Amino acid sequence: MKDYTEYAPIFKALGDSTRLKIIEMLSCGELCACDILESFQITQPTLSYHMKILTDCGLVKSRKEGSWIRYSNNTELILNIKEYWNIITTEQDDCICKEIKEGKTCE
Repeated sequence: MKDYTEYAPIFKALGDSTRLKIIEMLSCGELCACDILESFQITQPTLSYHMKILTDCGLVKSRKEGSWIRYSNNTELILNIKEYWNIITTEQDDCICKEIKEGKTCE
């Protein structure tokens, strides 16, 4: 479960305030790109850039409906991220911090 390389692109994608806001907007359900765009003062190509990052890392799903693209949060992945975050921020039996403490030499 502690695959740092798997989760790093996800946390990197979340390191931008625009993308965080998009994730929050999608928490209410599926939205069309045009609806998302209305909440920002950015161009359509800039929104496409942000949506590509979110979809490439798996946080957001997209589907084409006519000439529109509709987006939604990938709730399954988001639940996995919550579980992963809990594991790496809580001491576990196999926690890396125990390895560090066992090898500790300075007092």
